[in-house]
Amino acid sequence: MTIGEEIPVLGNWFNLYFTENNGMAFGMEFGGEWGKLSLSIFRIFAVIAIFVYLLIISKRKANGGLIFAVSMIFAGAIGNIIDSVFYGLIFTSSSYHTVAELTTFGQGYSSFLHGKVVDMLYFPIINLQQSDAPSWIPSFLFGYDDHFVFFRPIFNIADSAITTGVSWLLIFERKNLKL
Repeated sequence: MTIGEEIPVLGNWFNLYFTENNGMAFGMEFGGEWGKLSLSIFRIFAVIAIFVYLLIISKRKANGGLIFAVSMIFAGAIGNIIDSVFYGLIFTSSSYHTVAELTTFGQGYSSFLHGKVVDMLYFPIINLQQSDAPSWIPSFLFGYDDHFVFFRPIFNIADSAITTGVSWLLIFERKNLKL
């Protein structure tokens, strides 16, 4: 797929929509090449800290919900790091206007820790043109293109794991968040 290519999966409310981002949530960027490197190094240290915390709570026989939540965060973070570390090393180019091709390891479009993260899950649950919307919907919700999409973010399975783990922690495990 190329950037922006979309494949409907379940009607108009779930699509595979191919995009790449530099690795922060919702496609935000952090200071160019040095920012990307700093973010990647921070992530690696964060994953190590999460892993150590997971070992500690497992040895202390913490409740299963806490272990589940931290494991989800850990797995999602590992998934995004793997994408960021290797995607740029094994594909010929970013996928703008052309499909990236697999190449010899290290001959890709980017160097170690500078690859992009692929996001493909898109759920535009409500998708309205302002002219078709009920009058009770405030006009400020419609973007520059007079278009309103409820749940616009495009994400990947790793992002879903992180979100699930953090949500579980906040909803069910706040009392158990001590070392």
